Amino acid sequence: MAKTTTTLAGEEQAAPELALERLKFRDMVYTSRTLIIPETDRALPVSKGLVEVLVSDTDAVKFLKANAEFEPAKE
Repeated sequence: MAKTTTTLAGEEQAAPELALERLKFRDMVYTSRTLIIPETDRALPVSKGLVEVLVSDTDAVKFLKANAEFEPAKE
């Protein structure tokens, strides 16, 4: 059975590929730890020296870009 979805006029939807796109950052200090994003109390796990976040997660991306202990991972 087919499912139908409805959206309200003016409601914007993110492109599916953008919503699932991830950014990777390399942790230059630790290979494993848990990061807590300030003011949100959300946790980000670092594993094998990498942390991944969704492109649409602006709080996490902003936090990682502003922190000198992280750099964008080269893929």
